[in-house]
Amino acid sequence: MSKRRSMMSESFKYELAKDLGFYDTVKKDGWGAIRSKDAGNMVKRAIEIAQSQLPKK
Repeated sequence: MSKRRSMMSESFKYELAKDLGFYDTVKKDGWGAIRSKDAGNMVKRAIEIAQSQLPKK
């Protein structure tokens, strides 16, 4: 099985987990323990942050 490379830094992922309220789960049981919905919300929030940092036209 190939190892996946994350596009997000570990610190950013932990920051998002804290903001979205599932940091304790990650801290206790690891990333594999989060719900699919939480993972999706994390990606959605990361996209929102990235888009807000793009230059305005």
